[in-house]
Amino acid sequence: MGSPDLESTHSSLLPPPTPGSRPPRNTLRWLSLALAAASLLALALLLVTARDSGSGPASGPGLGAEEYPWSNRVLTWQKAGFHFRTVKNYMNDPSGPMYYKGWYHIFYQHNPDAAYWGNITWGHAVSRDLLNWFHLPVAVKPDRWYDTFGVWTGSIMILPDGRVIMLYTGGTVEKYQNINLAEAADPSDPLLVEWVKYDDVNPVLNPPPGIGLTDFRDPNPIWINETDSTWYFVIGSKNDSLQHTGIAMVYTTKNFVNFTLLPHVLHSVDKVGMWECVELYAVATSGPPSTRGLDNFVWPGENVKHVLKASMNDEWHDYYAIGTFDPETMTWTPDDETMDVGIGLRFDWGKFYASRTFYDQVKQRRVQWSYVGEVDDRDADVKKGWASFQALPREVLFDVKTRTNLLTWPIKEVETLRMTSTNFCDITVEKGTTFELIVPDANQIDIEAEFQVNKEELEAAIEADIGYNCSTSGGATNRGQLGPFGLLVLANEDLSEQTATYFYVSRGTDGSLHTHLCQDEMRSSKAHNIVKRVVGGTFAVLDGELLSLRILVDHSIVESFAQGGRTSTTSRVYPTEAIYEAARVFLFNNATGVTVTAKSVKIWQMNSTINQYYDFKSQQAP
Repeated sequence: MGSPDLESTHSSLLPPPTPGSRPPRNTLRWLSLALAAASLLALALLLVTARDSGSGPASGPGLGAEEYPWSNRVLTWQKAGFHFRTVKNYMNDPSGPMYYKGWYHIFYQHNPDAAYWGNITWGHAVSRDLLNWFHLPVAVKPDRWYDTFGVWTGSIMILPDGRVIMLYTGGTVEKYQNINLAEAADPSDPLLVEWVKYDDVNPVLNPPPGIGLTDFRDPNPIWINETDSTWYFVIGSKNDSLQHTGIAMVYTTKNFVNFTLLPHVLHSVDKVGMWECVELYAVATSGPPSTRGLDNFVWPGENVKHVLKASMNDEWHDYYAIGTFDPETMTWTPDDETMDVGIGLRFDWGKFYASRTFYDQVKQRRVQWSYVGEVDDRDADVKKGWASFQALPREVLFDVKTRTNLLTWPIKEVETLRMTSTNFCDITVEKGTTFELIVPDANQIDIEAEFQVNKEELEAAIEADIGYNCSTSGGATNRGQLGPFGLLVLANEDLSEQTATYFYVSRGTDGSLHTHLCQDEMRSSKAHNIVKRVVGGTFAVLDGELLSLRILVDHSIVESFAQGGRTSTTSRVYPTEAIYEAARVFLFNNATGVTVTAKSVKIWQMNSTINQYYDFKSQQAP
């Protein structure tokens, strides 16, 4: 292993590369076996947590539950039509998204041998439009002592001299983490097919003193000093104190071999645990959407803020905060300490983790990728031969109306997949009723809806429900005065299977209203050995705004967005009956105190996209 000193002792000249070529996150720690009953319970809970995260080698949820007899018909249906996935086998965290010589690139953690975690490599795919994808050979494999346990999350940089380099996290046989350097063998190749590792210098970084050997990962560039060609990288970690502090360390380098650790962290937050997949990027706080996408390295100014994002390894959620970045001191400060990273805003309340953004210089926008894992049994994944999706790529913008949060919204290209549409207007949904929306095919659809609550009934409501929480609420069937109401998708005729996406309005003791977007998976499937939850959170609704909702249903993945992307929630669902011609869509209103009007509901059937291997025989995408 390399030296843990803060200053690397390697040569300052970048040597030629040697031809050749994430861990299960540090989450599963076996509890004491002192008491047999307690240990069995702990084991069950740990396995469920690991599978829910999708990043560990656990066997699946529902330990001891009877395996559902999945048929080929049902498993075939689960394959999405317009979401990115591997052609076969396992996928998780995205890495190194970029645009290069006419192609969008996405790299991702990938087991090319099986439909579950293990033998983690960097998978690689390219696209002209971020919708249709062609898979290339594995970019980097775990074939060295410093990455034998896995090639994990990292980043890719295009250098001023034209070289394209990769920094990635490696894992040794002891599962110790380190940072390694590789380079595209031929930067003139727009597909960047072949990569070579710098064996003479790898690993270029090891955990510094005071950092755990398994708590050091995911390098990402955050700044470039063009005057002296110094690059600044952030690496996620945590400290060893009782405060359980998540931290973002900053390293500098001029040659990607010698690195210096700054004496202070970029930012830290107590009691939130390990930070991974850390990002820092600029957002414009004024102007039309077409001009608000910014490159990473924009100097802070009057109309510029910086977003700090981290994936919380302890709870498997992605948090962010908006604040001020000072490149001179290399520190970041949140605008609101009560909404700091890990304790405030989340990109998505559902199955959405390890997100990574890039600046798309072609469309001048910031695009976000995120991994959406399975929550079914591992045996089911083996039977179908693949596991996991990437969420639809989303554009990230500062919300100029609220000025307190970001907006994330499916990229505009997704709308080109819309085919025939069915429109509904001014449908009154009485208390305790449902209304079926007759559409030709409800398996692969894009829904946009606007709701209005009866104003007189809303003002007359006096129920105080400030403590409402989507996760503990009992879901869509638990009736309150001002909710729930919304849409049921992937529902069968008698509603015994359904995925509910809904609003719930709660009133505080001071009379203020709080609006929640929730997604109820509890009746999404009659199978037992899958994880089902109710997920969601609150979001801002401004005076005069209708409640707006967009739901993208793509077989076994459902992505929902409220108020133009102020909040979102993503679910993996596995219906056994509400599939193919049996899938239906309903409006519903389970509120006891208000009538709801669906002012507008538009439902488009969605076309499928290409997701296949690149055809090297013809030297072009098929």
